Amino acid sequence: MKRKTEIDKLEREEHLEREEWIELLTGWDEEDRAYAGERAREISHRYFGNRIYVRGLIEFTSYCRNDCYYCGLRRSNTKACRYRLPEAEILSCCEAGYGLGFRTFVLQGGEDSGYTEDRMIALIRRIKALWPDCALTLSVGEWEEEAYRQFYEAGADRYLLRHETADSVHYEVLHPSDMSLAHRIDCLQKLKAIGYQTGCGFMVGAPGQTGGTLAKDMSFIEELHPHMAGIGPFIPHRDTPFGKNQRGSYKLTLFLLSLLRIMEKNILLPATTALGTICDRGREEGVLAGANVIMPNLSPVAVREKYAIYENKLCTGEEAAEHMDRLQNSMRNIGYEITFERGDWKERQREKGKERTRQWNINMISCRR
Repeated sequence: MKRKTEIDKLEREEHLEREEWIELLTGWDEEDRAYAGERAREISHRYFGNRIYVRGLIEFTSYCRNDCYYCGLRRSNTKACRYRLPEAEILSCCEAGYGLGFRTFVLQGGEDSGYTEDRMIALIRRIKALWPDCALTLSVGEWEEEAYRQFYEAGADRYLLRHETADSVHYEVLHPSDMSLAHRIDCLQKLKAIGYQTGCGFMVGAPGQTGGTLAKDMSFIEELHPHMAGIGPFIPHRDTPFGKNQRGSYKLTLFLLSLLRIMEKNILLPATTALGTICDRGREEGVLAGANVIMPNLSPVAVREKYAIYENKLCTGEEAAEHMDRLQNSMRNIGYEITFERGDWKERQREKGKERTRQWNINMISCRR
């Protein structure tokens, strides 16, 4: 075990210096990964018990105005199968999910000009009117601040906007010149200021990624202190400029999940579909590494393969909402139970405060002895 000192410091102080991050992320071994996983599981149990939150994912449009070099939905990909779900079909997905027990819906799509600000507002209001006890997460990219505010006031609760990389030079490797890291970060800051439970995230093994860029990612997450973080391995899509690149490291992804749990102890941390795509037990291994969210797919079966942001994305089987019994069994086999609770961050903040108070009391008793 080479990096136990850094892992222990991260758990204790929830902070590492840039040089320490680089040493940890470039010099770890399997014993370090196992130790980090052990600490992450203990922390996850402390804050969440053995509960794994499930969210109903609805991939409602595959149109996108952006031309990100790594994404199969990029506007330049003329081979992409495009679709745009009408409101009635989206509501049907929500209705089916609600019947299965889901109490959080995630609307995810490309930055589709067909879904205007007004159309999004109407959709959000309709969903919240029909299912007022449900949380609604949006993952629809970059908008102006006023649009974010309107979505929030219409009823959206959470917003996931992956920053992809916190290094501006690396960002330019992954994106065309009409996109910028500064604007992406500005969007994330505005989302938090408006009141959203906000999520960021990045790809592990993205082209051009180094230990230094990963160090910046982890420091950025520490600074932003998001409520959610979505990370998963980079998987290439053949119809993109990076189609021949190697996919990201499965083990490094698991290690980073553990480190995120150790640093941001009460964060909502998904075991992503990408992790399950590159390994049959990827979702289970993600949970054992510290993840506590799984997002089964509520999208119509006919369009799941069309939402191809990377190659061979899982779209049937246990990751689909129709197979909740399989999901429950797979979680029970590793000692966890799925829950449909919203798992709101504010509720968990109160729990975190109680835990810190309890730990402080324990420390004071020890000092008196």
